[in-house]
Amino acid sequence: MPIETVRLYTYFRSSAAFRVRIALNLKGIVYDSVPIHLVRDGGEQKKPSYRAVNPQGRVPSLEIVSGGETVVLTQSLAIIDWLDETVPEPPLLPADPLMRARVRAAAQVIACDIHPVNNSGTLAWLKSEIGVPQEGIDRWYAHFVRDGLAALERMIAPGPYAFGAQVTLADLCIVPQMFNAWRFKVAVDDFPRLAAVTEACLKLDAFARARPEAQPDAE
Repeated sequence: MPIETVRLYTYFRSSAAFRVRIALNLKGIVYDSVPIHLVRDGGEQKKPSYRAVNPQGRVPSLEIVSGGETVVLTQSLAIIDWLDETVPEPPLLPADPLMRARVRAAAQVIACDIHPVNNSGTLAWLKSEIGVPQEGIDRWYAHFVRDGLAALERMIAPGPYAFGAQVTLADLCIVPQMFNAWRFKVAVDDFPRLAAVTEACLKLDAFARARPEAQPDAE
């Protein structure tokens, strides 16, 4: 059944939404961007109108209208899996099962280990509920970013992308995480492989158009 409309609920600084924007661009899917500001007015993601779209109140959410029916997908890696299964070209996972596992592992270092302890909700809770001062929050953030990226630096095999000559799911996760590290002034100069992968990816239009500053809601 043909897809009639695709809407991405997004926030320009969200690294999870950044991943999905890259995937949509790589797959050549035209979509409508629906900004959800995670800070303004206490966070638009907390409003009942958005909770009706995504009960978790997170971005991204991908709304698909097909045959008059509306379906909403959540969680960036699940959305990207769906995109890869429904629009096979270009593939975001290698054909070889062992390489697929390696790519998924690299992506999950970011999506499952680094990101959950460093997202905006976690950091805000540390400050408001535990009383951690900003200096402590900055140290927390930098520790988990550097710990995860140090592992990734050894896991990838650039060529020029994270696992060779083809962009994979790993690249879709690495580039947004590197942007976050730069934004929060985390030292990453000692990760030359990750820097090289990021530089190679940003030469591609799909990545360049997904950058935070290129989004309609960028401030």
